[in-house]
Amino acid sequence: MSEHHPDGKHPRELTELECADYLEQIVYFIDNELAEADCEVVRHHLDSCNPCLEKYDLQRTVKSVVARSCSEAAPQELRDRVLVRLREVQVRISES
Repeated sequence: MSEHHPDGKHPRELTELECADYLEQIVYFIDNELAEADCEVVRHHLDSCNPCLEKYDLQRTVKSVVARSCSEAAPQELRDRVLVRLREVQVRISES
């Protein structure tokens, strides 16, 4: 018989919901863009959560491979088009 939380959610669902915030912070953690106190919290979570640790390792590996593979700069025309598209998406998101 599977155990359920009083609100009707399965414990695995709760873990995934709780981990969502940490998973968002992993990118900033990898890039050293978190305050030291936040880094400690993320480190503690990674030490106790194997699924998040695996995702952290994957993100770090992908970032490393991309960094090694991207030694060329994109042509300016492409960079300009990407920036325009990003601004369009940001406007749509802010209007939502």
